[in-house]
Parts: sequence; structure tokens; C-alpha cells
Amino acid sequence: MRTAILENNQPLAWYLEQEHAIAQTISEPTFFTWIAPPTVIYGYHQVQAQEMDIAYCQAQGIAMVQRHSGGGCVYADRGNVMLSYITPNTHSEQVFADFIKQVACALQQMGYPAVSTEHNDILVDGHKVSGSACQALPNATIIHSTMLYDVNFEVLQRALTPSKEKLEKHAVQSVRQRVVNLKAIKDIGSTEQFRETLQQTITNILGGQI
Repeated sequence: MRTAILENNQPLAWYLEQEHAIAQTISEPTFFTWIAPPTVIYGYHQVQAQEMDIAYCQAQGIAMVQRHSGGGCVYADRGNVMLSYITPNTHSEQVFADFIKQVACALQQMGYPAVSTEHNDILVDGHKVSGSACQALPNATIIHSTMLYDVNFEVLQRALTPSKEKLEKHAVQSVRQRVVNLKAIKDIGSTEQFRETLQQTITNILGGQI
């Protein structure tokens, strides 16, 4: 398996382009992590106006990017670590399920009581810390995930506008009730220090099992 080293703080759309560039000629699994400026990322089948406060995002300079994969709307800033896993394995559903479990395992090794769910989320103490999406290509599978370490939840709650029905599905009244920062559970330094530890731990696991 190859671990790519990409610079942080490029526009989020740039990293999505790198995923697709790697997928075009991929011959072995590739994994990398990255940190991007404040951005709302929404799924391929989602309607932008239904998922976020566009006026607020524009006023705050928050980028809004639609990805090619499905799944829900998420907010990322420099307190969030993004994960990208690209593999020539085209059994996408199985690869996706395995990846989520391995990321949860990595968090467990780092001292977080993480569990994966059937909805491809990772929870710690009943709160969401990571969401993922998967794109199946003819020759590859692309998986990307968020990892909440020290995210600004005040901005997150203002930027995202999920429907009441979606919140009730998760038995919460607000986005803020549903999520937690990993730093609040176990502080292992700056977001960059967390990113480096997370990347190395996941790389060790993926290198031997996926």
C-alpha cells in the first residue's frame, strides 16, 4: 500500500481532484489524510439549498463543494481531518465496510472507544465523530471520510441545515447534539499532531489487512 503525502490547506475541491487523478492509473491501494479550509461538502444527489445556509456560508467565506460520491452533507474546517482511501479493488461495498471498521480500530488503538455503524458512521460514546462516502468507478473505489477532532461546532451548526425529519431519525434536536470532538474525549495535541498519529495508525492497519 502507498501512503501519499499531500500539503494541507489547499481548497477542498483540489483534494477531490487528486483522488480522481490517483484512481485513473491506480495499481495499489493509496491512503492519505489532509486538512482543508472551512468547507461544506454535500453529496452527489443532494440539493444544495436544502442542506446548508448558503447566505451564511457566503458571508463567512465557507466554500461549498459537491462531491461525486453519495451520502450526506458535512462541514469541515482546520479542526477536522479528512481521510482518502483509493483502491483498485472494485468490490466497493465490501471495501467500504472494511475500511470503516479499520478506521474505528485505529481510533481504538489511539485510546478512543470507537464503534462503526451500519450507516458507515463512527461513534464515540454514542456521538458521531466520523462520516464517510464511497464512489465506485469501473477500475477503482474511492472512499473519503471526515474525522472531528477540534471542529468549530458553532459554525458547523449554523452552516448545516438538515431537515427536522433527518434529525428525528437520529433522536436529536440539533446537529450539535449528535456530534462530538475527539479532542474533548482525549487530547493528543494539535489537529496536525492528531492527523499524523491517525495517518500512521490507519496506514499500519490498512497495509496488512485491506
